Parts: sequence; C-alpha cells; structure tokens
Amino acid sequence: MNFSQSALFAIFFAMMVLMFWGRWRHDLVAFAGLMAAVLLGLVPAGQAFSGFGNPATMIVALVLIATAGLTRSGAVAWLTRKLVSDHRSVSRHILVLGGAGGLMSGFMNNIAALAMLMPIDLQASRKAGRPAALTLMPLAFATILGGMLTLIGTPPNLIVSGYRAQVLDAPYRMFDFLPVGLAVALAGILFIALFGWRLIPVSRATSKGGQERPRRYIARLVVTEASTANGQTIGALRDIAAKADCRISGLSRHGHVISGNLDDTFLEPGDVLVLRANPSALDDFRASGKLAFPDGRVEPRARKDAEGQTLIECLVPVGAPIIGRTMQSFGLVNRYDCVLVGMRRRGIALREALPRQEIAAGDLLLLLVPDSRSADVFAASGVIRLDGTSLPVLREGHMLTAVTLFALAVLATSLGVVTMPIALGCVVIGYVLTGVLQIHELYDHVDWPVIVLLGSMIPLGLALDETGGTALIAAGLASVTEGFPPWVGLLLLMAATMLMSDVLNNNATTIVAAPVGIRLAEQMNVQPDAFLMGVAVAAACAFLTPIGHQNNTLILGPGNYRFGDYWRMGLPLEIIVLAVSLPMLLIVWPL
Repeated sequence: MNFSQSALFAIFFAMMVLMFWGRWRHDLVAFAGLMAAVLLGLVPAGQAFSGFGNPATMIVALVLIATAGLTRSGAVAWLTRKLVSDHRSVSRHILVLGGAGGLMSGFMNNIAALAMLMPIDLQASRKAGRPAALTLMPLAFATILGGMLTLIGTPPNLIVSGYRAQVLDAPYRMFDFLPVGLAVALAGILFIALFGWRLIPVSRATSKGGQERPRRYIARLVVTEASTANGQTIGALRDIAAKADCRISGLSRHGHVISGNLDDTFLEPGDVLVLRANPSALDDFRASGKLAFPDGRVEPRARKDAEGQTLIECLVPVGAPIIGRTMQSFGLVNRYDCVLVGMRRRGIALREALPRQEIAAGDLLLLLVPDSRSADVFAASGVIRLDGTSLPVLREGHMLTAVTLFALAVLATSLGVVTMPIALGCVVIGYVLTGVLQIHELYDHVDWPVIVLLGSMIPLGLALDETGGTALIAAGLASVTEGFPPWVGLLLLMAATMLMSDVLNNNATTIVAAPVGIRLAEQMNVQPDAFLMGVAVAAACAFLTPIGHQNNTLILGPGNYRFGDYWRMGLPLEIIVLAVSLPMLLIVWPL
C-alpha cells in the first residue's frame, strides 16, 4: 500500500467516523475531505470541483425541481386522495400507501415522495386513533424500496449509471433497474405490510402520532362556475370535506349569511363556504373541488390565480405597523394582492368577516401571499413568518401540463432519444414557460447539501480508483472468496456495501463501492453489470439506522422513534433484500 492509497483510506475512514458521529453535517464533512485530498496532492487542483459538473449531480438537482412541479400542480395530492381510507387495517393501509409511495419513488426522488405522503399518513393515523409510529417507518422503507425501480428513483442508481458510462462507455437506461428493483420492492413491501410493522416498538408513541396537531382556522372558499361543488348540496359536500379533514360551518350568498339547516341547500357560483381547517387541509379541499380563495374584499369574490401563491402563518409582534388597522385600510389587499385567509386571537379562531377585523398584537394570521411579493408584505406590515408554516398553494390547473411534460421526458429517455439530464432540463424549462413553477422559486427546491455531498465525493471516489485503492479492496474481497463461485464475491460485496450505507450515506457509499465492484468483476473475470447493479441495490437499502438514508431521518421526530428502533424491522428487511436480489441479479445480468 503506497502513500496515496494510505492517505485516501485515512481520509475516507475519518469521514466515515465524523459522519457517523453526526456532529457536523454530511456535506461539510465530505467537502472538508475533498479539500484535504487536494492539499495532499491526492486530487489534482484542476479536478477538485469536477464532481459538481458530473451528470449524476445535475440529475439529482433536476429531479428535485421536476418533483416540485408535480407537487405544485396537485398531481400528487390528487393521487393520495384516492388512496386514503379510514376503515382499512394497518396491513392494508401500509400495502396501499406504501405501494403508492413505492410507485411514486420510481419516477421521482424518494425523499420527496415520502415528504408528500407523510402528512397523509399522519392524518390517517389521527383519524384511526393509532400511533403514527406503526405506519411511518413502513412508509419510509417502502419509498426507499420503490426508488430502485428506475434510473431516477434514487441517487445510487444515477451514480452507478454515471460510473458505468465512464468505464464501459454506456450508461444504464431508464428501466434497466426494473427487473431486480421490482422483485426486491414487492418482496420488501409485502414483508413490511404483513409482518414488519409488528416489530416496531410503539410504547413511546403518542395517540397524536408524536406530532402536534396543526392550528385550525375559520376560512372561506368561493364556489365558481368550474367548481365540482357547483350544483351539489351542502350535505353531499360535507363528506368530501371530512375526508380532507375540513368541517363546513356556514354559507353566505350575495353577502348574506344563510341560516338554518344547510344540508339540502344547492350551491351556486359566487357562494362563499365557511370552513374550519388547518392550512394544508384547506388547500387540499380547495384543489379537489376546484374552489377559489376569496379576493380579500368585504363581499368576497373568487381570487384569480395569476402566479404562484403561498399560505403563510404569521405572528403580529408588539409595535408592528399593521396593529390597529385592517388588511384593506393598511393597503395589503390593493398594493400587495395579499389576502387574510384566517385569524386566531388568544388561541381562538375568529369567525367574523376578516376584512373588517382590526389587527392586534399577538394575533396569528394565515395570509395568502403572491410568491413575488412576500418580502414586501413582511417589510411593510412588520409581521413575522412562523418557521415551517409556509405552504405553496396547489395549482391544479397545471396538473395535466406537469404530468404530460414529465411523462414525455421519461418516454424520451426510455427510448434513448435524449439523455436523462437533457430530458429533465427540458422539463424544468417547460415548467417555467407554462407557469407550473415560477422562475424565482426553482433553486428553492434543490437539496443543496446533497449536491455538495455528491460534488465532493465524486472526485474522491475517482482518486481512490486512479491510485489503485479500489483495486486493493477488490483484491482483498477476491482473496477472501478465492475458490468460491463468483456469486459469493457478489454477495460479500453487497453485504459490505449495505453495512457501510447504514453508517455512512448511500450516495457516498455508492461512489466508493461502484469502482470496487468493477475491479472485483475484473479480477474474477466475469461481467461487471451484476456487481454494479448489486452495489446500487445494497447502497439504496439502508434500514438499520436513522442516518443511513434521509427518509429514515425524516420520520425520526414525527414517529417518536429512537436510534435503536430501526434495526428491529430493518435487519430482517435487509436479509430479504439480499435473498431476493442476488438470484435476480444472476438471472437478469449473467456473470
């Protein structure tokens, strides 16, 4: 072992220890490792930032933006509304929601798929009166498994494909991962739904699912000519509203409140529904019924959706300029096109006509703000945005456009017409031109720590390969398995990759393990595709700890889990993944 190899192994070992320790973020540790390698002459200074121009890095960023477009258009919300039922058993609920999450993860980033479905799962748990811990971890694991279906489902697939393009001059195609990935995903999700969830400790989980119930407001929505509620009775609409966790509490027509029993009242264009709901449920119900937010006037009319809008919960601090004024008199409606959707005072949701309400210190305001004017609204009024309460409003009118553009990109990539980065780049441009996403919000949807992690690790992985480090690891694995069939080496490689992914990071693990797989295949004189595919499967399946995959981290708080809870279901799941994937790899990618 020469100096370059020893130094690189030392850097990777130090990075692994620091990432497992968790004191510093993964991207900072990876970037520090890259800088150390450059200073030691292990990575040429001219190639230090080559990882940021790697196609795999670009694809990850573009997938996140494309996913945001599907979310903003309401396509994902429409799908999830079709999937939730209050009367399913835990196993059936996991099969349905986990299956949907797995399918979605195949065509979008699996982290984003979980982020979309997690609120649905929490809401279903509250309605069913069961701890969310029983279903959150199965949902997270299902979305991880589903990411293995296609090229864009999970970053390890993209990284392996990019490495194959460098070494064998041809990347993997969109659905090359499907045969093995589908078998593993089906077996894994079936295990999770039928047996795995029973292994999760729930004694610490609360009946609320470990999460504080969102604040509810009394808000108004306007019926339009295009609304599906137009012509329906209030009674029929109550059941639809209840499924969205909303409660209809009133109706006004032509500025007059309609009293009495409303269930038999037929809705007309211009009617204003009064509802009690949290912001997310309110927008979900609005989008599902093609209703409109009010325009903020005393006699509300339907607000026109001319650009991207966001629902934001704000606190009115002492001394704010807006105190003692109404929204209209202060000019937020006319000057900034900002609407007061809901208001809470001393913990009580106010029902009176909001345009006439004078703002007081301590009030909580639910504002509907155009994305381009939010900074002006906060600067003028003095209100403070509450952390984590911004909710981009669904733009359901763009749903067909968003789905069509994304489907065309997947089709073009599958047929080999264009590469995945070009196809996704065209999708992003199409989203901007058609109004699915606003140009100023594109970069908000990119997970920059992941981009820095990838951009830093790729040059390190290449340096380890160029200095003979990966060949050294491959020689060690080959010597251990000498005299055994090649599939034993593949199994050992996958087990080592899976273990490393549990304590490191699936992206970083793939960058290190992919070259080892190539070298191991060369030393055994067999075809390398089974080894590359095995690395992708093993690196993606990190189920033993909350740090191996971002989906595991995402559910840690809402599920009220501990570090040691994951292995109880994760360990048998990883064994199943190995047992199913190994024979499938040998069949689909013969050695």
